[in-house]
Amino acid sequence: DILVDGKVCDCDVVVTCQVGDPVPLQVKLTNWSKHSVGPFALTMMPYQDYQNGVHNYDLQDAVTFVGSNTFYIDTVKPTKDSVYFGSLLFLYTGDFYLNIKFHEDNCSRELPLSWLCLPSVHIRATEPVA
Repeated sequence: DILVDGKVCDCDVVVTCQVGDPVPLQVKLTNWSKHSVGPFALTMMPYQDYQNGVHNYDLQDAVTFVGSNTFYIDTVKPTKDSVYFGSLLFLYTGDFYLNIKFHEDNCSRELPLSWLCLPSVHIRATEPVA
């Protein structure tokens, strides 16, 4: 589950926020399997989609995280969940997307790391209301 500014998000919803106001993020990972899972790293990466196949991830002058954009998850037991909180701060107006990835954080494996990507969240940053 993904909440942006307290609203549940999916790939069909555009969340509107104001430039200069911190936007609270909440990501909840629920383990519906019969086995414990982990360790994982949860990474959130904002980007702009130029609608021509190019994604711009170089947004340090437009978007910043309040806190970290990566969270480490040790283990999630069956039928339990783990919730992570963060905030984004938009410095300019525009349409932005948030790429959210979970990946295995186990360096003892010989196989490539596996990734679980959630649908991107669409956030529209607008001018503050005067």
